[in-house]
Amino acid sequence: MSEADEPVDPSEIGEQDAPPVAEKPYKIIFEANKCFGAGKCAEYSDNWNLDISTGIAKPETYFFGEEDLDHNIAAAEACPAKKDKGIIHVVDRRTNEEIAPDPEGDGTLSVDW
Repeated sequence: MSEADEPVDPSEIGEQDAPPVAEKPYKIIFEANKCFGAGKCAEYSDNWNLDISTGIAKPETYFFGEEDLDHNIAAAEACPAKKDKGIIHVVDRRTNEEIAPDPEGDGTLSVDW
């Protein structure tokens, strides 16, 4: 397996400016380059905004706590991009596992970059 084929380690993405895990135990990893503006994320979560002029969605925050978990999971699972596998990834920073959309069901980060 080449280095490019190995799974992406979610703990390495965005952590340099992150709040403490105890305060915000979840994070979003967003494959923005694959967003085609369906807007499903914004339907399910107030954290997501769809910019009509660009057709690209964007989260208001990438790090959040338990109180915002359910609607961010709903946004991730509703995303139709990448043949319904989604481009919004919700990761538990404590376990380093993808909890949504998790198309493989094994907690590995399902990004394509």
